[in-house]
Amino acid sequence: MDQDRSGKSEVRIGHSLNEAERCHLATRIKTVLHCLKQNGISCSEDEVPNIALLGSGGGLRAMIALLGLVSQLKEEGLLDCIMYLSGVSGSTWCMASLYKELDWSTKLETVKENIVQRLADGSVSWLKRGLKLAKYHSEKDNFTLTDVFSALIVSHMVKEIDEHKVSEQRSNYTNEPYPIYTVIDKKCKHEGLNADPWFEITPDESGYSLTGAFVDSSCWGSEFENGKKIKDQPEMDMLYLQGLCGSAFGDIGQHLNLLYEALKYLITDKVGCAEESHTPQTQDVQNGYLMLLTLVELNLCVLRKEDPTVHLRTMKDLLKDKYDEAKNMTVHLEKLMTSEGKLPESELKDYTLSVCSSVTDMFKVWGVSDDFWFYILRSIEKTVKWIWGTTYNYLFAMEAQDVDLSIIYSEKRDYMDAGLLLNIPFFSVLRKERKIDLIISLDCNCLTPFKSVVRAAELCQDLNIPFPEVVAPPEGTELQDFYVFRGYGKAPTVVHIPLFNAVNCKGEILEWMKKYHTFRLDYSRSEITDLMEKAGVNIKNNKEKLLKVIGDIIEEKKVK
Repeated sequence: MDQDRSGKSEVRIGHSLNEAERCHLATRIKTVLHCLKQNGISCSEDEVPNIALLGSGGGLRAMIALLGLVSQLKEEGLLDCIMYLSGVSGSTWCMASLYKELDWSTKLETVKENIVQRLADGSVSWLKRGLKLAKYHSEKDNFTLTDVFSALIVSHMVKEIDEHKVSEQRSNYTNEPYPIYTVIDKKCKHEGLNADPWFEITPDESGYSLTGAFVDSSCWGSEFENGKKIKDQPEMDMLYLQGLCGSAFGDIGQHLNLLYEALKYLITDKVGCAEESHTPQTQDVQNGYLMLLTLVELNLCVLRKEDPTVHLRTMKDLLKDKYDEAKNMTVHLEKLMTSEGKLPESELKDYTLSVCSSVTDMFKVWGVSDDFWFYILRSIEKTVKWIWGTTYNYLFAMEAQDVDLSIIYSEKRDYMDAGLLLNIPFFSVLRKERKIDLIISLDCNCLTPFKSVVRAAELCQDLNIPFPEVVAPPEGTELQDFYVFRGYGKAPTVVHIPLFNAVNCKGEILEWMKKYHTFRLDYSRSEITDLMEKAGVNIKNNKEKLLKVIGDIIEEKKVK
């Protein structure tokens, strides 16, 4: 039962759609009605199907593929049939680029070309990335690895530092599908499905999709207690949101390698600038900088399974006559090294944290006033501890009977890439209040293109959420470009589109998968346009099939 609160509270407990979303849908339905009529389908407003387009994870591949598919929907005169657009991970990067433009669908060709040009030719300097990291560090109570990842890695991949806020999109989606970005609550992921890990972010509200517990998006991240805001925090900008949504596009080893490489470059660049400017520094301070650089190089060396002996010796020399604890740990670490030059992972973590603590103390004693070194130290600590997305919990200490107690009792929650649990955001549109009739899912998961839709069906069965029966094609059969899983009763129909398939790749699926692997950090212009074309042809070849599915759903609604 809804417990919607009146007054000025930014927190809302209740399953109903928020007022802004309801108003948008009331306007959008007329657009959808007109679009259907233009495609030869007649129906009343009551019979208009609610259609949601979902983009999967997959890094830049997913971002570009969704852009190609959306562009083709526009070209085929079908984009205005879409009521919702929701994404996971890399797909949210595409959404962020679209929705920062006012009424983007009315000028999509120009918007698309600007995005392509930025991805192909743009760049973000190390100076700007470092400054952005410093800004996150100075402004926020909860500085985590997501800040580091967003400032140093995501900005490079999407070729911009987008400081717009998601709440600023409230006036930008007037003529567009309603946008839903998605993440998961990491703690709920581990606590089981009953704790509702599915978390959605819209321009208007953010919150737990199935539980029905939301906060004004402009306030998400601020500190709350018993439903009242007690301390403001800066609203998350879109760069951070893209980092939060897309924080799992590679495995842990790949992430660590990227992060340590970025930190190494920042430190080297900073030391070089200091030398060029002839800034007076004591030998102790210079040694402190070198300790950090050596520490990062030591971690990189171990990640790459290289012999770390030279870095351990350098660290011993730098620590001479300094902190006995760190020096003793260096000697201890040397003794633990195997004949193949390998170090125990847990010991290296403890050692890294100890050296960070020692260097922090040294910098304070030596009067180092440059904040740069302290946020680098904290960035290294967060990398070692692997802490992502820590955010004040707006539900802390609230009286809300339908909210899991594990959430209520937590002052903070940790949010991460929803692709860790499900790589397509089905649950964002499976809120029964959204009354979705048709889901179009673009699956950019090349190796297992049915894993997410099959898993969604299993989870929905466990949670008693209506969802069609999903039977994946037998292994070894040719992968097609259009699959329909019919919904009956209250279940929506799902149209599932694997990005790379036998139709658009003509026997070269593996070649396309290898070329556009998830961990690529950039693409050339020709690679971008080729990928958009591959995604778009999945719509171009199946326009009539899609219209037939829509028509069938309308006929079923007429009967009901």
